Amino acid sequence: MNFTRLVLAVILMWGFGGRFCAAQEITVAAAADLQFAFHDVGERFEKATGKQVKLIFGSSGNFFAQLQNGAPFDVFFSADIDYPRRLETAGLAEPGTLYCYATGKIVLWAPSQSKLDLGQGLRVLLDPGIHKIAIANPAHAPYGRAAVAALRHEDLYDQVSPKFVLGENISQTATFVVSGSADVGILALSLALAPSMKDQGRYVEIPAEDYPAIEQGAVILKSSPHKDIARQFVEFVKTPPIQDLLRSYGFTVPAAPALAGKAQAEKLNQREKQ
Repeated sequence: MNFTRLVLAVILMWGFGGRFCAAQEITVAAAADLQFAFHDVGERFEKATGKQVKLIFGSSGNFFAQLQNGAPFDVFFSADIDYPRRLETAGLAEPGTLYCYATGKIVLWAPSQSKLDLGQGLRVLLDPGIHKIAIANPAHAPYGRAAVAALRHEDLYDQVSPKFVLGENISQTATFVVSGSADVGILALSLALAPSMKDQGRYVEIPAEDYPAIEQGAVILKSSPHKDIARQFVEFVKTPPIQDLLRSYGFTVPAAPALAGKAQAEKLNQREKQ
């Protein structure tokens, strides 16, 4: 009898422990341009708080559609602030959590071995040696829409669009150029600055005035069962060290982001340094 009770006690403790561990993890839907920066953010957050973050990267438009259909995410970091804004309007976002966390930039990127003169800017895309141009699918990727806008601004869209190779998101778009499936691509600056791409190619920034600002927004989902941790993660992203990290990846960040409190930010930063 005593042995049976002991076994039952161990099983119950294991069960509750498993649920406790699961409750310490949040799932974040993040735009593909955050792929490299947010891996670092996630690691720092876990070290500072002991809470786990599951990061899933993809197209902001696809995430938006999934969230409308009840996808089980806790936080949404979109490359287009309009998507989380629409979730808020539909009552699917936690009230008061929507904010613009960064503004992205696009670049023209070519492999190191390419002979293209990127100094010409987008007009180099008229080079007859270019057969494939990679951009993100503008139907659901903000960086793809920015690329189309910049090309239209230069009156190049109709001439070069037959050469497009469309990536499902900006990360896949970068893969097309790196792998040789495309000769050149219009990518997110954050990817061009990533350690794994820095030594593989060259880039030139496309003037920001040539396309609408890529304002990126985040929101906590109303359906999240882990809102406390979700809020903690969002506030962590707003802390100065993480803002500096985002700047190092080419993002423009708000000059003075709203924090849950200076004391909380400093507390998290101190834990991170330990």
